[in-house]
Amino acid sequence: MDSFFLVRLLLSFLIGSIPFAVVAMWGTGIDITKVGSRNPGFNNVLRVASKGRALVALVGDMSKGYLALVALSRPADSPAVLWSFGLAAVLGHCFTPWLRFRGGKGVATTTGVLFFLDWKLAFAGGLLYPLFRVIGRRLGWAQEGAIASLIMLGAVTALILALRGTASGLFALGALTVVVLRHTANLRDVLFGKKAQAGT
Repeated sequence: MDSFFLVRLLLSFLIGSIPFAVVAMWGTGIDITKVGSRNPGFNNVLRVASKGRALVALVGDMSKGYLALVALSRPADSPAVLWSFGLAAVLGHCFTPWLRFRGGKGVATTTGVLFFLDWKLAFAGGLLYPLFRVIGRRLGWAQEGAIASLIMLGAVTALILALRGTASGLFALGALTVVVLRHTANLRDVLFGKKAQAGT
């Protein structure tokens, strides 16, 4: 493991750590970590502010996952190396040092990483998410947004394992695990049948 790889890994984490939900709220006087679900993510910005500000958070969080790989990848990098950078960006988002290591839930950043590594599967995931969300709303799922996100990422991870090999699949599974752990509160609400505030 050479020092150049470690530097790029750290830079991936730092790029991923930029809290775009906080950036989106600039000028409002609102601390996104203290209102709504207190989650610095797209859904919470949408809940407490405007669609425009929520779009800034969503595009920013997706873009940093994509751009971390654009900026730091090299043609000779193996899929495992690329996935490790992507996973570092997701971890940076979820545990950002700029917010005392309390970040978002990783769905948007993971999607951005997927768009770089396998845009076809990422696009498929983008189609599945609203479908699952509509189904969840009609069936009365508690936390339908969070559950739709997890089902979508789970489906994409299964496809990566089946179609792209073990190395890529294991890193995708690692990213999914991080996202699931960040949704622990949402899953707890589902178990108790609550429609509590949730952010992605």
